[in-house]
Amino acid sequence: MLRYLTAGESHGKALTALIEGLPAGVKIEIDQIKKKMRLRQGGYGRGGRMDIETDTVQFTAGLRGGMTLGSPLALQIENKDWPNWQEHMDALAPAFSAEKNVTRPRPGHADLAGALKYRHTDLRNILERASARETAARVAVGAIAQEFLRPFGIRVQGQVVAVGGIHAEICSAIADESIYDDPFYCMDTAASAQMRKRVDEAREKGDTLGGIFQVIAEGLPPGLGSHVQADRKLDGLIAQGLMSIPSVKGVEIGEGFLLSGFPGSEVHDEIAYSPEKGYDHATNRAGGLEGGITNGEVLLVRAAVKPIPTLLSPLRSVDMLTKEAVPAAFERSDVCVVPAASIVGEAALAWVLAQAVLDKFGGDHLEETLDNYRRYREYLRTR
Repeated sequence: MLRYLTAGESHGKALTALIEGLPAGVKIEIDQIKKKMRLRQGGYGRGGRMDIETDTVQFTAGLRGGMTLGSPLALQIENKDWPNWQEHMDALAPAFSAEKNVTRPRPGHADLAGALKYRHTDLRNILERASARETAARVAVGAIAQEFLRPFGIRVQGQVVAVGGIHAEICSAIADESIYDDPFYCMDTAASAQMRKRVDEAREKGDTLGGIFQVIAEGLPPGLGSHVQADRKLDGLIAQGLMSIPSVKGVEIGEGFLLSGFPGSEVHDEIAYSPEKGYDHATNRAGGLEGGITNGEVLLVRAAVKPIPTLLSPLRSVDMLTKEAVPAAFERSDVCVVPAASIVGEAALAWVLAQAVLDKFGGDHLEETLDNYRRYREYLRTR
């Protein structure tokens, strides 16, 4: 079973990830991981924290000569802001000054719910881990998953399709690298220019903006996932992976929400067959998944990202110590994170697909997995 855990706080010493179940023989291209880390830090609307951090992945176990060994893979991402916070975040300090304590929860954040659940009076004990800073580790993990998927011809890409109510013309294919020249990682340059204006307006008002990103996966064979149990349905696993990203409040596969307003005769993708292509669909409204199983079409997933809850002009809240009405706390933050979230979403989908590939084809070494995959592809050609 392929799985991972992350650990670390936003202003702690480092973020750590531990991956178990990755086969031996996977070549890790560090430049590809660096690229994904830079993209997560980029995008228009990011705040001052990104001026401090230069995320670099250090492998501490499970890798030799750039090749996975089959043993647990451990990696670490240093927090460059740690020296400024060591006095307040040290793991073994007997006491801290109250200077950076937080007692005013932010509406829309985990602050209040987490404090009540874990019985904390200093909300920093919640917000440090609930922070989207943790997604740096997820992107590194997802980039490793993409390295595993590459030999199978499976590619995954996140794209921004809406920010602050400005909707781009949607593309249903992976774009070339020029997409990252756009400040919103968006294919529609006209819409991107309007998005930029909208973000600038929100910044002036001390406000934040959300939006929608999509993730596309190409090269998937039919048969990943399963219909037989709820926890094996690939659409459910994908939805969980994307919903777990901070600020994501909705996930759809294909034309999910739109399809609910049409009759079945206008919704379902009709099936055809030819000796050259095998089974095929005339359309792809289902987004590449039927019954929790990939059907061989392009996989298309979208996620709605709410505006982040840390506002320069704070909303009303209550001080948890005095119970007095106060403005919510403010931590250094962003105006818009949708471009960065698209990279996190890409990582999340890549990870779920890597799990599905290993679940279907197995193998302790990449070549064993590829051999099983090739035999399956040959079987599909005879159906």
